[in-house]
Amino acid sequence: MQTDLPAGGEPGAPHDERLAALDTDEKIALVSGNGMWRTHGVPRLGIRSVVMADGPNGLRFSPEQAAEDGGGNADFADFISLVTRRGAAAAHTRGPEPATCFPTASTVGATWDPRSARELGRAFAAECRSFGVGVLLGPGMNIRRTPLAGRTSEYYSEDPLLTGVMAAGVVHGLQECGVGACVKHFAANNSEIERTSMDSVIEERALRDIYLRAFERVVREAAPWVVMSSYNRLNGVQAAQHPWLLTRVLRDEWGFDGLVVSDWHGITDRPASLLAGNDLDMPESAQRVARLRAGVTSGAVPPEALDRATARVLRLADRVAAHETAPAPFDADAHHDLAARIARAGTVLLANNGVLPLEPAAAGKLLVLGTGAVEPVVQGFGSARMVPTRLDVPLTEIERRSAPGTVTHLPGVPAGPHTDDERRAARAAAVAAAKDSDVAIVFAHTPQNADGENADRADLGLEPGYDELIAAVAATAARTVVVLTVPDAVTMPWIDDVDAVLVPFYAGQAMGSAVASLLFGEHSPSGKLTTTFPRRLADTPSFLGYPGEGGRHVYVEGALVGYRGYDARDLDPLFPFGFGLSYTTFALSDVTVDSGTVAAGERLTVSVRVRNTGPRDGAEVVQVYAAPERPRFRSGPRELVGFARVELAAGQERTVTVPVDADDLAHWDVTRGRRVLDDGPVRLLVGTSSRDLPHQVTVRATTDVPRWAPLRRDSAPAAVLANPHARREVAALLARRLGVDPGTADELLQECRRSFVNVFDTLANRFRLVLDESEIDAVLTAARQGEARGG
Repeated sequence: MQTDLPAGGEPGAPHDERLAALDTDEKIALVSGNGMWRTHGVPRLGIRSVVMADGPNGLRFSPEQAAEDGGGNADFADFISLVTRRGAAAAHTRGPEPATCFPTASTVGATWDPRSARELGRAFAAECRSFGVGVLLGPGMNIRRTPLAGRTSEYYSEDPLLTGVMAAGVVHGLQECGVGACVKHFAANNSEIERTSMDSVIEERALRDIYLRAFERVVREAAPWVVMSSYNRLNGVQAAQHPWLLTRVLRDEWGFDGLVVSDWHGITDRPASLLAGNDLDMPESAQRVARLRAGVTSGAVPPEALDRATARVLRLADRVAAHETAPAPFDADAHHDLAARIARAGTVLLANNGVLPLEPAAAGKLLVLGTGAVEPVVQGFGSARMVPTRLDVPLTEIERRSAPGTVTHLPGVPAGPHTDDERRAARAAAVAAAKDSDVAIVFAHTPQNADGENADRADLGLEPGYDELIAAVAATAARTVVVLTVPDAVTMPWIDDVDAVLVPFYAGQAMGSAVASLLFGEHSPSGKLTTTFPRRLADTPSFLGYPGEGGRHVYVEGALVGYRGYDARDLDPLFPFGFGLSYTTFALSDVTVDSGTVAAGERLTVSVRVRNTGPRDGAEVVQVYAAPERPRFRSGPRELVGFARVELAAGQERTVTVPVDADDLAHWDVTRGRRVLDDGPVRLLVGTSSRDLPHQVTVRATTDVPRWAPLRRDSAPAAVLANPHARREVAALLARRLGVDPGTADELLQECRRSFVNVFDTLANRFRLVLDESEIDAVLTAARQGEARGG
């Protein structure tokens, strides 16, 4: 997006004359928060304050908080209360203004529709501008490594491609409307247990291919104005003060030109964080300001480091100011309609034996069970929780679509604290009512006081009492439909006994009308799972390494995250990644690809003919997975490399094109420090879930990167013989030391092939040599130079 820049070049550049006019105290103030939600301004130089606000699924903005000056410290007690507050009702923490509570990322991701994500970003921007907010703290885009993680509802998927594409859509929508996006939390913030002190220990390829990959895509493709560092440590270093992460990778490799902001109170060593590339410390903290000032005074923080961070704050202020307009009310009705549309598109139908859709005139007596039918669970808990402009109540929406007097509601499970006797009594009343009902619709949810920000779920069960309720009702009612308002996967011990399961996840303020419209067939479900639903917690790939101990959270599954891990172990999930049913049917055919080969930097296009073969309008998601025939990297049997959502009227057909970038066929090679394409045949599998891929085409990937490993000090002879550059240099060393010709030396080297000891020690021991370290270093250098020249 083009930005009008002030005279003198790039805003906030080190040569900016405003930077030279600032004194040290003003610079320290600019890189430190002003109260809870603002940056400092410098009126004498025309530098404006920037207002930020949560959150990922809707604007949580308090004018009182945004306007106040903390006088050295933001209101810490208020912040802690905000993060830790629980309960089903919307939080009213110091007067947040009502705004549209859109579906959370768990629902948005299930649409598999980046166009809707972009439209959502535009709506976010309109609401931000109506309150004078210049930066929205979102989208959240961490990988959903375990379904237990407390904030999975704020994240899109277990897959980095899907996460990156959906997050990029939101970022584009926000910033093309003049509001900065702040993608978060960078990086590897995948659970809430001890989140400010836990060390996420991740091997390099998993880190690059899974946990950094989505951020890389968004930075390169959507250029967010802000990146938020995370609370956790990453491989031993606090993420907020991690120079490799925040400077070498984010800026030097990916080209990020924006601002890095800390998560709120996420910095423990302010001088170290600034030197690492964490420009802005939020919120205001007199202690951290004092420590930074002491570092500047002592010389531990060089002037150029403070100038660099200050320049980035100026650049952000300029970007926000360039798009500032007079606040205007947003269209609350239009935004509610958008929230309903996304909620419908992201609701996943997991099971249906024909009970759905309900026919209003023929549905008979409906029994609606669950407190969630009258107090809907529509969002998660913590700093992102906001106040909706309105709230569609599921029971009301169901009654509106039903014949008068045909709908009965009972809680089924008592709300709030209750005894076992009270729970049994409520269940007995529900069972009795079910005997006299034609269809029972159970609204069930996960525990409402044990997850969210700063709290992971303890297990994959529903709120205590709901599994028993569903089983008892399913054994009694003629037909049973379960609606799950949950953040992520849950186990379903009753799945074989119910007639339908509908999962809206946390679908925002329009959830009630969206679910009712799907139940009664006004729209056909089209959501697809973005995480795998396991049969049991022990099947999850992260099970043996979660939640960690001794302050270390070791990611034992490596790159085999989510469906990759299930597929690699040939485990049968309850419901696979990408799965979702509809009220209509689709047929895929005529799969072709525009090229039989692909090389680094190129793009393939897969074409698929899709026909709606059923009686209703609907949408399907075409999914393309890559399966190299000779994989050099272990990432599971197949990986998602492209997708496209298509909407078709009954009987309509269309050719759908799915772009597949060569870079998405590549993996991080730890021996070379870069992404490398798998050479050789690659099958592109096409279908509608990770376990339903009936079509395939084969292409040949070509790369100039050979399969042999670069020479290292500990390389075994077999590895050296496979590397022509290493082989030549090691043979030359042997020829010199033994006084033989290079051909004879190569033959002698081949005789060492079976040695498992490193090649230099093997030669020394086999031929009674004493090799000087300088000789070895010379061979290593020469071989690496040859490798660099020759691939």
